[in-house]
Amino acid sequence: MSYAAPPGLPIVDAMTPAVLVLAGPVTRDEVAGLCDDVRALLEASGTRVVVCDVGGLGPPGLGAVDLLARLQLAARRAGGRIRLRDPDPALHALLDLVGLRFEMEGEPEQREPALGVEEAVEPGDPAV
Repeated sequence: MSYAAPPGLPIVDAMTPAVLVLAGPVTRDEVAGLCDDVRALLEASGTRVVVCDVGGLGPPGLGAVDLLARLQLAARRAGGRIRLRDPDPALHALLDLVGLRFEMEGEPEQREPALGVEEAVEPGDPAV
């Protein structure tokens, strides 16, 4: 059996961000093309977030930091932002060390309490 396509525009999930997979060590010559890819994904997806999968980026170093900073700048100039997926803990620490803050996929927002976390109460604290 086959069905005809429904009339009208296709349904697009605007809440699903676009994904850019960064694999292997990226050379300086490839950075400009990746920045163009981020801008194109923001325009094409209709969302304001591009998820950068950095799991296969390679060993963390200043080259990776420079790449991510440039991608974030390109996204900001296009009216969006990037979110990192699967960052190496060493890359996460290096980004913190140089003062770059990126939204990480799967982390709760700062204003949201983590699920299952309860505030500890010390004996003798007055009830509020």
